[in-house]
Amino acid sequence: MGITSDLRDDGIRVVTVDYPPVNALPVRGWFDLAAALDEAGADLDTHVVVLRAAGKGFNAGVDIKEMQHTDGFDALIGANRGCYAAFKAVYECAVPVIAAVNGFCLGGGVGLVGNADTIVASEDAYFGVPEVDRGALGAATHLARLVPPHLLRTLYFTGRNIPATDLVGHGSVLEVVPRDRLDEAALAVAAEIAAKDTRVIRMAKEAINGIDPVDVNRSYRFEQGFTMELNLAGVADEHRDRFAGTEKARSE
Repeated sequence: MGITSDLRDDGIRVVTVDYPPVNALPVRGWFDLAAALDEAGADLDTHVVVLRAAGKGFNAGVDIKEMQHTDGFDALIGANRGCYAAFKAVYECAVPVIAAVNGFCLGGGVGLVGNADTIVASEDAYFGVPEVDRGALGAATHLARLVPPHLLRTLYFTGRNIPATDLVGHGSVLEVVPRDRLDEAALAVAAEIAAKDTRVIRMAKEAINGIDPVDVNRSYRFEQGFTMELNLAGVADEHRDRFAGTEKARSE
């Protein structure tokens, strides 16, 4: 359980997230994932990264139960900083990151794949940002990289999910394959990249990031400021208590 990182002989590094039952990452998990991606990029033997998850879904966001069972704001601040670090590590990884998405990809999961370079998904994969239902904001920056502006707004305000098959049409998901072929499909794309001169690919990654129209790190940090306001107002705890079955809002 946790974050594992395995370098194959062909230069493909496979980073796996495994936090049963739903891959809702605790604070430590986000920082561990960021560290694994930073280390992958710093290793010149790594030509490309495949980011995948074990279990029934890719990512269910932050561990809200951890947040509600922790006194004060330490877990909240930790989750904010951890998500920021992990999303940033995907985006700034010195080599391309291919996200292999199975099942649900929600909240923080969208933050990860929205900053990835390529997304391959299984037929049962779907994406969503339910933040407004949890009294928080965030990951609109990354959802905006997956869908057009008006669809972004609709998905964000309603909390609706969108299937991976729809995202193929928007060009953000490369392909959708049967669940049992997901790893194979992601590794096939990775192999194409790994076979190229990694010195060129590393410069290409930096160059493409440099011409992005939106600074994703600054944009996401801006969103997080509103989350903090909702927390200080007590609104976020009310929503998280309903989700987690806790009474933190009443105890503070």
